[in-house]
Amino acid sequence: MDYKKSKAPVNTVTRNLQDLWKETGNIYESVAIIAKRSNQIAAEIKQDLSKKLAEFASYNDSLEEVFENREQIEISRYYEKLPKPTLLATQEFLDGNVYWRDPSQDQQNEEAQAEKSEEDNL
Repeated sequence: MDYKKSKAPVNTVTRNLQDLWKETGNIYESVAIIAKRSNQIAAEIKQDLSKKLAEFASYNDSLEEVFENREQIEISRYYEKLPKPTLLATQEFLDGNVYWRDPSQDQQNEEAQAEKSEEDNL
């Protein structure tokens, strides 16, 4: 995914808390969802950066020679200018692009449906 095209702000933004808990009904649950998505995004970005920088890796044992590659510097600058993973995850959450589910809620719903079907059979 090209995170540069995201509508997420680059700097910190003050958010309305009511917008965050609107979908889940609980601000702490919303923050936990955003945090988990942020960790996923950070892992994706780190993997992409490592893959691109691995192309420039030199396997010399000499510590005396350090080569600066202009392309490597540009790639690093590109990733430094990206919005932080937390800001990207928050924007995705507010846009409704994050899927989540609560296994405990799923289990409660299944139990309620089972009880209802038993009552209907009687």
